[in-house]
Amino acid sequence: MIKSYFDNMVDGIEKSLASGDASARKRYALSVARLGSRLYSGKDKVAWCGVTAPFDLLNSMGVTSCFVEFIGAMLAGMGAADPLLGKIEDAGYGPDTCAYHRAVIAAAKDGMMPVPDFLVATSAPCTGGLAVMETLAREFSRDLFVLHIPQTDDPDSVSYLADQLRELTDFVAFHTKVPFDMEKLRAASVLTNQARKLMVDAYRLAAAKPSPVAGKTLNNFGVVVALLLGTQEAVDVCRSFRDEFARKVERGEAGVPGEKLRLLWIQNRIQFKNDITDYLENEWGAVVVADELNAVTFGPIDPDDPFPGIARRSISIPLNGSVDRRLENLLSMCRDYSIDGAINPCHWGCRQGTGASAMIATGLKAAGVPVLNMDVDCIDRRNFAPGQIKTRLEAFIEMLSENKGV
Repeated sequence: MIKSYFDNMVDGIEKSLASGDASARKRYALSVARLGSRLYSGKDKVAWCGVTAPFDLLNSMGVTSCFVEFIGAMLAGMGAADPLLGKIEDAGYGPDTCAYHRAVIAAAKDGMMPVPDFLVATSAPCTGGLAVMETLAREFSRDLFVLHIPQTDDPDSVSYLADQLRELTDFVAFHTKVPFDMEKLRAASVLTNQARKLMVDAYRLAAAKPSPVAGKTLNNFGVVVALLLGTQEAVDVCRSFRDEFARKVERGEAGVPGEKLRLLWIQNRIQFKNDITDYLENEWGAVVVADELNAVTFGPIDPDDPFPGIARRSISIPLNGSVDRRLENLLSMCRDYSIDGAINPCHWGCRQGTGASAMIATGLKAAGVPVLNMDVDCIDRRNFAPGQIKTRLEAFIEMLSENKGV
């Protein structure tokens, strides 16, 4: 089912592009669909991974890899997550745990995920994700390599993680029967740096007034494009967004005509089909111009010594480390994007996200940015109450409009 889903997506997007719809979002969707097709092709070496795995390193070693939460999001988007969640709960998995992870375990048990050659877990962004990777390793009877991600970016921490990454190359080479090639990693690092620079430029352009982005333009982009790092495809996708935004900014063209309010989305987007962004844009002129996870938090990688730079990238993600550091990143985004208000879905089952929500709301409010905390499961739509959500959004947007005088 899922292989056909990705293959059909590739065919449909290629036809759309051939007919003239060459938007950056469409090109990005094609790259993601092609990745999905490779994962399910049965031809590639495959690794299921944690979110902060070094995908450019794995790409350089000929491994098609993906963080497992991607599958949870994909299942929700295609409307297939709900029955899987019910089935796994009946098997004893508590409904108060992360639905991304419950959906992934259910999919694995139902034979909906290809058996990988190996798995690479990461201790960040959450220990729940690490536990899921351990469960999948047992389910698939495959070897698991665990990367322990430090929470601080100091020389000892970077060196510690860089050494683990070097060990990972031996682990991957053993399972693929292909020796590690430093020249290939060097070339991949150059491509990662090119993509990184283009992302920085694209996000800078997205902060223009009016913003060239609509609420769905960069939905999930920052997290998912990481899967393409180290490849020319990542460079091409990021350049498409940069160039599209540059053209719009030059023309003074808004992603949403009549932009009135500029919103920041905190942590995860809601992955199943919903009309929240359409409602905000069409009824209120309120546009999600920035996402917390769409941020370049890492510097360029030294191609001649890439392991420390890759380590710093993993350590730097917004959801790793203290809430204070995360708040600093959010405050910086609020300034850069001229944010009027922020929305935090407070994904059910995410101890890290919901646990930090009150502190984040307090910190942003002190800086003049109100926050709407919503109790939403970003994967499980069974308890989603759109009417109630819209009522809360309406009250929040009315307050922001009054504050801004629009």
